[in-house]
Amino acid sequence: MWIIDLGTPIGVESAFMRPALIVGSPRMRGPLALVCPLTTTMRDYPWRVEVESSPSSGLSRTSYVQVEHLRSISSARGVARLGRIDVAGWHRVRSVLRMLLDL
Repeated sequence: MWIIDLGTPIGVESAFMRPALIVGSPRMRGPLALVCPLTTTMRDYPWRVEVESSPSSGLSRTSYVQVEHLRSISSARGVARLGRIDVAGWHRVRSVLRMLLDL
């Protein structure tokens, strides 16, 4: 996970400085990154994945991966490395991505 700067939102986009989970393949290193932003606002959506605050996640508060906000960003938007999601959380994110993208 990284802190990223998504800039000013349009409509209901996630925006501003926030944590994000990098979901793109490690083979896709370069000028673009696929990310899912995180939020601290809990909503009862089946496509949100909870990530607990911990030293390994680097999060100071429990947060939720906004899988439905998957987007491609410039790698230059990455501000600082934050931490890692645990294996169970990563599997939940992958499962939701498969559902949302009908894979």
